[in-house]
Order: sequence, then C-alpha cells, then structure tokens
Amino acid sequence: MAQRKAPTNSSHRCTILPAYVLQQVALNAGRASRQAALTTMLLDDGFRSRRLATSLAPPPMRRGLRPGFAPLSADGVQRSIHDAENTTQLPGKLVRSEGQSGGPDVAVNEAYDGLGDTYKLYAEVYDRDSIDDAGLPLSGSVHYDVKYDNAFWDGTQMVFGDGDGELFNRFTISVDVIGHELTHGVTEKEAGLVYMRQPGALNESISDVFGSLVKQYASQTSAEDADWLIGEGLLAAGVQGVALRSMKNPGTAYDDPNLGKDPQPGTMDGYVVTSQDNGGVHINSGIPNHAFYLAAVGIGGNAWEKAGRIWYETLLSPRMFPRLGFRGFATLTSQTAARLYGRQSPEAKAVRDAWKAVGLARTGSAGRRQHPAARRGNQATTAAMSPWFATARDEAHEARDGNAQTAAPGAKTEGGRSRPRAAKKS
Repeated sequence: MAQRKAPTNSSHRCTILPAYVLQQVALNAGRASRQAALTTMLLDDGFRSRRLATSLAPPPMRRGLRPGFAPLSADGVQRSIHDAENTTQLPGKLVRSEGQSGGPDVAVNEAYDGLGDTYKLYAEVYDRDSIDDAGLPLSGSVHYDVKYDNAFWDGTQMVFGDGDGELFNRFTISVDVIGHELTHGVTEKEAGLVYMRQPGALNESISDVFGSLVKQYASQTSAEDADWLIGEGLLAAGVQGVALRSMKNPGTAYDDPNLGKDPQPGTMDGYVVTSQDNGGVHINSGIPNHAFYLAAVGIGGNAWEKAGRIWYETLLSPRMFPRLGFRGFATLTSQTAARLYGRQSPEAKAVRDAWKAVGLARTGSAGRRQHPAARRGNQATTAAMSPWFATARDEAHEARDGNAQTAAPGAKTEGGRSRPRAAKKS
C-alpha cells in the first residue's frame, strides 16, 4: 500500500476541482469513486481555512510592466518535474529537469510541457519572466497521493493527482488546467484578490482566462475557433460532459448523475448567493468568464493579442485591490481598453458591450440602472472606504437581494428561485 504522509503546510493552495463537485461524487458515485472523492476532500479541506486567512493579508508589491524591454523568449524557463510516488510528500523524486528528453511517464511529459507552455505565453506575449516576473523556476509534482481527484498550486509549485480513473482522468491531461493554476500565482503576486465572494470569483476567472489563453497560444487557435473549455479531456469516458467549465456557454460543461449539473451562471441574472465554495468563487466566475469570451470574439483575431492584453494590464493596475468586485473590474478593463486602443475604438466598444451583455453595464448615465446583484461587487472604489465596511455592506445586500439564485448549486424551488440568504464565512 502506498505510503501516506502529512501534506505540505501551504496556505496558498488553489484547486481546479471545486468541493461541490467532489461532494456530488461522494453522494452519488460508486464505492471506488466515492472513496477517492472523500480522500481528496479530506486533503483539500485541511488547507481551506489557512488559505482564507492568508488571503486577507495585504498584497505584495507589484513590479508591473517593464517598458522599453524586448519581449522575453521561452528559453529562460527552468522546469523540474518530480514524482510523489503516490504519497503526499512534496516535491518527491526528481525525474525530469530542464532540457532533458521525455520518458515513458505520460504525466511527467504533460506536466513538463504544460509548465513550458504557460511560461511561453507570459514571456513571449506579456513580457513576464515567470510567475513572479523575476524568473521563478517552475516545479511540478505528479502522482500525488492515491487516486487524488485534483490539481493545485500551493504557492511554490504545481501538484497533480492521477484521478480515480472512473470519473476523472489524470490532471496533467489539460494544459489549460496547468495554465489556470499557475495564473493563481500571478494574481497572488499582482493583486492579492481575497479568495471569497466576487473578488474570489474574479481570481478564479482570471485563472480561467489565462489558462484558456495558454491553450490557444500553444495551438495557435483564434478566438473564433477556440473551444473555450476549461479541463477538456479531464472527464473520463462515460461521464456526461465535456469539461469542468465553459466560458462560451457557462452552465453547460457537464450534466452527469455522479457529478451533478454545472452550476455556473453566464450573467448577473443568475448570480448565486451561497456560503459554499467560499461564497461561490468557482460558480459566479462564469459571469466574468463569459464577459471575456464575448470581448475576445467581439475584438476578433487571436484572443491573447488584444483581449488578453487588456485583462493582463488591468491585473497590473495599481487600482486593482484585494476586495475588488465585478463592477470595479468591469470598469478597470473598460478603461484599460480605452487607454490602449482609444475610447471609440472597436476594442474598447467590444469590452463595454461584453460587460453589458452579462449585466454589468456602466452606470452614471441617464436611463442606465445597475444590476441589483452587482452592488455586492462595488467594494471600496476609493482608498478612503474600509474594505471591512465593504464586506459588511455586501453581506447585507446578499441578505435582501431577491434576484439572487439558490445558495445550493442545483437546488430548485417554486419558480426556479429560492430566497437568498446572507453568505457565511467559510
């Protein structure tokens, strides 16, 4: 039997598979998959409270863009892949270093290539030298634990489980999953978004955006031709679904007796108020995800060139702060598009139209109303307003907003709605 040791003491663990999916598996699946899901949740839950505590700390200093520098190349990447040998001891045995040829272990090769593809996007397109923009070596560990149903970034490295083989394949199989998790490190470095409610959903969305862009850049696929799926190939044969999430059509990625139904909304009309999932970080991220998809397709061409540039430079903005909500981010991306391409440019219009389509049109003009659910995202827009006051205000809005959907993903009441309740701290 494989040795089981204590997991690493990281407070930055971000997992690709949400707890609510594992809970559905534990309730509905066969014995082997249930056991794998329960074991995965046991490992993941040990990190959740530490992550929340860490996410309340001030964000680190930003380096920002480096004007005047020639674009970096992917030659500067330094990768190392380890084999955890089905234990939770990290990093494990070193099995492949930078420049070495691939071997027979598919997971090792996929992890190595995925780290390289992520570095390449950030270096060649956004002039960023690794996750921290300071040349951080990229490390990954494969074969973590036994039938572990997840992958995560722990603040220093990537970790991949093998999946249970019945519902989930190996977690190295999707390059966008690798790009997603590594982007959590970028967001942590640049903005320090609090991992709860709308700031947490933005954190997840930014990872989905750049995870998808890693895949598109690696395959040189245009916005129009991209599949806009997160985790394609991760679901095992027989599962009724195509991926974990769809940025093009949120809420349609899977509908399976064992996994449940994809709960993501695509607009603010479907915004979910919940105490689960850190206030719906993996659920409501479907809204800014869909906005990015609409902006990228509206602009046209390759999504990493203009739409991705707008999102990336917004992430570097000094106006990004830990408790920024959807409306604040929509405003910042619109302003960034106007700064880069001109206020009346097709690019700026595509960004404004995208946010309007998901229910986050800009306010302030006659005849325009702010969507009720968006009030929760209007965190302190000036430095003078306390973020703690903003949080209390948001909870009050959540308690009385009648437009929000049910707190439990998939649950229904008469008319397809339920009475919203105030989100509790996870």
